[in-house]
Amino acid sequence: MYAPERQQEILRLAREAGRVDVLSLAERFQVTSETVRRDLTALDRAGLLRRVHGGAIPAGRLAFEPDLTSRETAAPDEKDRIAAAALARLPVGGSVILDAGSTVARVAAGMARMETLTLTVVTHALPVAAGLAGHAGVDLHLVGGRVRHRTLAAVDAWALRAYSEIRADVLFLATNGFTAEVGLTTPDPAEAAVKRAAIAAARRVVLLADSAKAGQERFSRFGSFADVDVLITDTGLDPAHQAPIEAAGTEVVLV
Repeated sequence: MYAPERQQEILRLAREAGRVDVLSLAERFQVTSETVRRDLTALDRAGLLRRVHGGAIPAGRLAFEPDLTSRETAAPDEKDRIAAAALARLPVGGSVILDAGSTVARVAAGMARMETLTLTVVTHALPVAAGLAGHAGVDLHLVGGRVRHRTLAAVDAWALRAYSEIRADVLFLATNGFTAEVGLTTPDPAEAAVKRAAIAAARRVVLLADSAKAGQERFSRFGSFADVDVLITDTGLDPAHQAPIEAAGTEVVLV
């Protein structure tokens, strides 16, 4: 196979799977890893792919950010199972931070149905706050700041200052992508900064992410698995992703 033919096939695979890695491509095409890296570099220079650690993703994926509707309808069954497992880890009479994210919003919805719940909740996510505002057992603290229309999450200096002044028992954290090597990423730097501040404000961090986000990388990095105590994800997680995450000291819960 000539280089242009191989590169066209690499591009097709990347668009179908959302990512390609060097070692798998080398095995597939029976060429060296260095040959694959040259192919990826050529595609990157052409603006068709973007190089990331260990491979490449289609151009535009690093900055891609789905809107609220798209996030709510993606992997609904998996997110429901993850949220149910998260509800079982709520502290009794303690304090939690709820991040902005569709799976975390499902956790909030489950909390709203718990009549005997007694909990202090801190969040910068407007949908989460709206869902819990009427619960008599929830001492709700809404973190302010500039609200991003795409996610309805508060960001910037006000939010960062608020999180610097608290210490919660548990953070239920969301992410747009995760890898053991790079860590946790999201498209927007302002949201990444708030997530980073929320991690620092919690004694325990529980990451809620469906397996489709494994191996995905976005523009802004906000943490590593050294920051995460527990990852709750679905049974679709590839063991190749699970093993290095567990090796980093993170408990992986498959539901």
